[in-house]
Amino acid sequence: MASAAAGNSAWYKAKVKAVTSGDCVVVVSVAAHTKPGVLPEKSITLSSLIAPRLARRGGVDEPFAWESREFLRKLLIGKEITFRIDYTVPSINREFGTVFLGDKNVAMLVVSQGWAKVREQGQQKGEVSPFLAELLRLEEQAKQEGLGRWSKVPGAAEASVRNLPPSALGDPGNFDAMGLLAKNKGVPMEAIVEQVRDGSTLRIYLLPEFQFLQVFVAGIQAPQMGRRAAPETVVEPEVTADNTNGDVPAEPRAPLTSAQRLAVSASAETSADPFGPDAKYFTEMRVLNRDVRIVLEGVDKFSNLIGSVYYPDGESAKDLALELVENGFAKYVEWSANMMEEDAKRKLKAAELQAKKTRLRIWTNYVPPASNSKAIHDQNFTGKVVEVVSGDCVIVADDSIPYGSPQAERRVNLSSIRCPKMGNPRRDEKPAPYAREAKEFLRTRLIGRQVNVQMEYSRKVAPADGSAVPSAAADSRVMDFGSVFLLSSGKADGDDAPSPAAPASQQTGLNVAELLVGRGFGTVIRHRDFEERSNFYDALLAAESRAISGKKGIHSAKDPPVMHITDLTTASAKKARDFLPFLHRSRRVPAVVEYVLSGHRFKLLIPKETCSIAFAFSGVRCPGRDEPYSDEAIALMRRRIMQRDVEIEVETVDRTGTFLGSLWESRTNGAVALLEAGLAKLQTSFGSDRIPDLHVLEQAEQSAKSKKLKIWENFVEGEVVPSGANVETKQQEVLKVIVTEVLGGGKFYVQTVGDQKIASIQTQLASLNLKESPLIGAFNPKKGDIVLCYFHADKSWYRAMVVNVPRGPVQSPKDVFEVFYIDYGNQEEVQYSQLRPLDPSVSAAPGLAQLCSLAYIKIPNLEEDFGQEAAEYLSELTLSSGKEFRAMVEERDTTGGKVKGQGTGTITAVTLVAVDAEISVNAAMLQEGLARMEKRNRWDRSARKQALDSLEAFQGEARTSRRGMWQYGDIQSDEEDSGPPQRKAAGRR
Repeated sequence: MASAAAGNSAWYKAKVKAVTSGDCVVVVSVAAHTKPGVLPEKSITLSSLIAPRLARRGGVDEPFAWESREFLRKLLIGKEITFRIDYTVPSINREFGTVFLGDKNVAMLVVSQGWAKVREQGQQKGEVSPFLAELLRLEEQAKQEGLGRWSKVPGAAEASVRNLPPSALGDPGNFDAMGLLAKNKGVPMEAIVEQVRDGSTLRIYLLPEFQFLQVFVAGIQAPQMGRRAAPETVVEPEVTADNTNGDVPAEPRAPLTSAQRLAVSASAETSADPFGPDAKYFTEMRVLNRDVRIVLEGVDKFSNLIGSVYYPDGESAKDLALELVENGFAKYVEWSANMMEEDAKRKLKAAELQAKKTRLRIWTNYVPPASNSKAIHDQNFTGKVVEVVSGDCVIVADDSIPYGSPQAERRVNLSSIRCPKMGNPRRDEKPAPYAREAKEFLRTRLIGRQVNVQMEYSRKVAPADGSAVPSAAADSRVMDFGSVFLLSSGKADGDDAPSPAAPASQQTGLNVAELLVGRGFGTVIRHRDFEERSNFYDALLAAESRAISGKKGIHSAKDPPVMHITDLTTASAKKARDFLPFLHRSRRVPAVVEYVLSGHRFKLLIPKETCSIAFAFSGVRCPGRDEPYSDEAIALMRRRIMQRDVEIEVETVDRTGTFLGSLWESRTNGAVALLEAGLAKLQTSFGSDRIPDLHVLEQAEQSAKSKKLKIWENFVEGEVVPSGANVETKQQEVLKVIVTEVLGGGKFYVQTVGDQKIASIQTQLASLNLKESPLIGAFNPKKGDIVLCYFHADKSWYRAMVVNVPRGPVQSPKDVFEVFYIDYGNQEEVQYSQLRPLDPSVSAAPGLAQLCSLAYIKIPNLEEDFGQEAAEYLSELTLSSGKEFRAMVEERDTTGGKVKGQGTGTITAVTLVAVDAEISVNAAMLQEGLARMEKRNRWDRSARKQALDSLEAFQGEARTSRRGMWQYGDIQSDEEDSGPPQRKAAGRR
């Protein structure tokens, strides 16, 4: 460089943009103070050299012209050089100069290889290279060695002339675009870019045939360049000098290059689109005169070739379309992108979206469309999956929030995917194909598992009118979307392994959405511009492509699997009872908990029987809804057994069609957790002989009592009943009875099963020799007398007490008497002819019917609201069934009070349970809303408190469901019920 510095002109640094021939280059400035955008450029011809000329339209190459240009192109294209102008020739508007590549004189390199000859003198004095002598020496040396154009090989000159096809000579008439596409679609082809018409349109030489083609870059469109009035009038910017002496001379304007002259038209003048020149310059600096690979994607209706262009960048290759879009120099075009691979399309769309977000170049004034999505930041959390709502929605219990809190469970919709809908049974909507499979796929992998959740965006649900962006109406709700990652031990394979292209943050866990889409259980949402999307959107699209190519799930050509589930939770109780034998065939039946209805009641799916049932724990009850600790009990069971694989052992079915029994999850009785946490109680009104693991349940309840947890917070061990209470305190008595009559107000009569007195009296009555009706006046029954009475319903005679007589003496066999059957409790009006006197040996025995009431509850009298319904329902439970009951005596009235019109003394308050049932009649009346609990008193004994606690859940259920007397809300009056009125006999039961 020291010897070259002796020239008269300043030295400049520049970058070679194009090589037009073996002795001419186009350079652009690389000065540090140059503004970004289209940089000044200059065409430089090497001083004192003449290279062979390439063919123009209609002509042929000079010998060795292509090799000469190729030598200089490969030597300089894209590299930084130093140059100076030696002289100019105004007549041809050309500048000649000396170019150095590093410390090597480019002209000397060209001459030494024989690719140009030296011109010893110009037309005028001084129009020669400063290095002319050395150039002449090198030329002579090349001639002697037969290098380049001086080759001594016979026929070498002729062989160097390219046999150009008609398309290269400007005659595209014989060009077969479809044939070329059919032959080479998807195959990378070597080419050299000769011209850049605009940022997305190239003119290339396709090697090795030298077909001259115009290719539109697939998937994009750059701004247009417009048209200019006349190429000769275009004034180009000058190159800024880098002169260490500070002397920057004014450089002459450079003429247009041949590529520019071919790219413009001499027709009417139109201006370029905004950023059109910038986009063209961006493309030129990367591909002009470069070796590229062209992958043909398609042909449009005008036979224009559409292809992808890849250019070298160091050791790798870059996609020109993607580079243009990423830098805001082109927009995504759907029609040509559809010719490309899905992965390439996805990258272009993502790049355009990012450019729009940053308002880069052509998107400077871009206004995003209205969107109903909003990004969520800093809401990541870890937790346990407690429910899989559908294939694309899960509920996760946040580890940082106590499980009883309403905010503990968070609903997370999986970002950017859509799975088949589960349907709505209430609207008779059936699950879409693969909806059950998608949900089951998630359930088996996620339920009860620890996950990381990355919240990403929220979106307002579109209203029913179908508008895209809902207004701020009261009926609109917001859905939160995020990516869920199943914590992995690092052992994953197949579809459960993360995509190799997934971000590093994903490699620590399995992206649940990616697993679903990869199995063909969901599709990726094609978001609109500026809609928020998954941070792992590319991985989702890649998984979808794999599922489509593998024809998995919803992408399969096979018929979708069909599964018909019989829902017994909405069927009649009779249908549920009919199904009981199927569940009794196996001791323990596998099931899946579909839903937690309350702490002790669930909806289960029985896969083997393809049915869903309502199931409740035997002998275990939690607080009812809206009662203290109800929500905590539900939350606990959701975490413990929701959607888990369990085993059940069914004992019976109650009147509502709910199956009663025991449930085990991982060989642990599901009720133990409730009892240990103080969120449930063992029911004393249930029989304990049929409950498995009873001792374990009792231990769990006792543990909660000793710790005074939750519902036991006020529990006092061994509480003493205050003196003066008119209640007997002896050990509880249990009777086996049948109900013989039901009165109003919850009163009823029972007979003790197996009582020897009953058999004795029946024997005596059967042995009586009853004659014709007594003569009037010979038998005059009085009030309170025990007589025999004929009962028409079964045509038999029974003992009865006269409770009402006609006024005056008996005058006719049809005179009416009112009697009470002392052994059954029913009462009716009969004629005198139906009465007979009774032997004192038989009448002296006390009546066998015992008057009882349901303990701890109050039932309305017949004249009160719901009194008639309550009496009928109690009759249905007790009389219609004809069942045997266990009556647990809770209290006995020791005041000796009598019910008006009835021939009995004491009233016994009992808990009545059918032998084959799990729910007491007391509880059933509360559950149906036909009774309410008695008031609590501060002096209540422990047993009474426990009994009232156990019944609260049933009253709470009726109140919540607005059943019976609760249909209009809470009952305000709490007055004690009066005694039952008289009731006519309804016939022997």
